[in-house]
Amino acid sequence: MSDIMTAKDLNLWYDQTQALKNVSIKIPEKSITAFIGPSGCGKSTFLKTLNRMNDLIPSVKITGEVCYNGQNIYDSSVDVNELRREIGMVFQKPNPFPMSIYDNIAYGPRTHGIKSKVKLDEIVEQSLRDAAIWDEVKDRLKKNALGMSGGQQQRLCIARALAVKPKILLMDEPTSALDPISTSRIEELAIELKKSYTIVIVTHNMQQAVRISDNTAFFLLGELIEYGETEKLFSQPVDKRTEDYITGRFG
Repeated sequence: MSDIMTAKDLNLWYDQTQALKNVSIKIPEKSITAFIGPSGCGKSTFLKTLNRMNDLIPSVKITGEVCYNGQNIYDSSVDVNELRREIGMVFQKPNPFPMSIYDNIAYGPRTHGIKSKVKLDEIVEQSLRDAAIWDEVKDRLKKNALGMSGGQQQRLCIARALAVKPKILLMDEPTSALDPISTSRIEELAIELKKSYTIVIVTHNMQQAVRISDNTAFFLLGELIEYGETEKLFSQPVDKRTEDYITGRFG
């Protein structure tokens, strides 16, 4: 399995505070990679460096490199809009646009120049099917997306990310605001999606990492402590700090 993204000696500072320290990692394609660790350990910060979301924060300084398809995404020649089309993001709190379900999904393709109604109808249906929510919403596509339940809104946000045909989907604690049934739906969905996409998920729920991820990275205080196959990392952690965290001794 080839690696779709690699980070090398990545450091990040917010003003004087160093939030990431020499992070190096290889992310294999069409797999699920989970980032775990206590709150404030840098996992979400690192996730956001993978599609340059941290660029939006003033006073951020980044050194090192993140390569996607062999190119450093922090190179000045990189088109950030194109990068974010290929590396989509789903946030902790569902954030549908205050418009119809249909327009939420069609929004991205339209901004990328797709005007044909036939084509948009096709993309909307396919994206909602891929996000396992088509059957629930197909009769109310014109209704406001804000009227959906939290779990439906989150799947809508996944569909919205898929509509622009990304290669990678970043998910920042996508189920932390959801009930157990919606959570298991999103987990099943992630497992289904990895056939076609590479998924990187930040989760505060270790059981979730065990259930759905192929590889797990454990972060602590801005450092990547251990990274490997999920089953192995949880059953035979190499680093004492990993063991302490997964056995609940701290965190």
